[in-house]
Amino acid sequence: MTRASLDKQPHEVAAMFDRTARRYDLVNDVLSLGQDRIWRRATAAAVDAGPGELVLDLAAGTGTSTDAFTGLGARAIACDFSLGMLRTGAARRGGSGLSGGGVRGVTFVGGDALKLPFADDAFDAVTISFGLRNVNDTVGGLREMLRVTRPGGRLVVCEFSRPTIKPFELVYTQYLMKMLPPVARAVSSNPDSYEYLAESIRAWPDQPALARLVAEAGWRGVQWRNLSLGIVALHRAVKPSAGE
Repeated sequence: MTRASLDKQPHEVAAMFDRTARRYDLVNDVLSLGQDRIWRRATAAAVDAGPGELVLDLAAGTGTSTDAFTGLGARAIACDFSLGMLRTGAARRGGSGLSGGGVRGVTFVGGDALKLPFADDAFDAVTISFGLRNVNDTVGGLREMLRVTRPGGRLVVCEFSRPTIKPFELVYTQYLMKMLPPVARAVSSNPDSYEYLAESIRAWPDQPALARLVAEAGWRGVQWRNLSLGIVALHRAVKPSAGE
């Protein structure tokens, strides 16, 4: 099997990304026409991690997204349930393993978003980019992120969403279903996984619906803003302080 199904069984999703790891960052750059770099910068700005803060970057893959936080002086943990992705990221930085003292400022830790291997109230901020869509219990994952965030800490979710201009939405949908798979076949080490990508994006909630799920999980002050005409949306929220 080279792709996961939309019921998002964890072992299927992890295996799919293991097979995708080698050329994952290159394929993302090609398929997004370079927009993924803009999305990463916007996510880092929304997290707003300062020196001395500890950030958990979930679904971090090879750690490309995590570098943005260490560049701001924060400490960061890249967590993913695809060990293949994490090992690829560690190897690119000159490391050979996971956990331990970290590699170039990033510590790589294997973990499931529904059962995070971290203590309560451990992080100043938790972020997940293009990974919440792959968790088979969205609210459960958001509650687990709430558990490991300190009171007053931040959540930032960067995820595919719904274009805000109808004519553009039609063009985008055609790209997802007709253009993305053949492009992926030309450049990806696991092209079938990008059929899952297209299908999972179409099945994902729009901006207001995701905001409701974030609030249902216990986060407060949920806001979002659109990037690239709504292809991607950033949702930001805060963990209530004690007594709220």
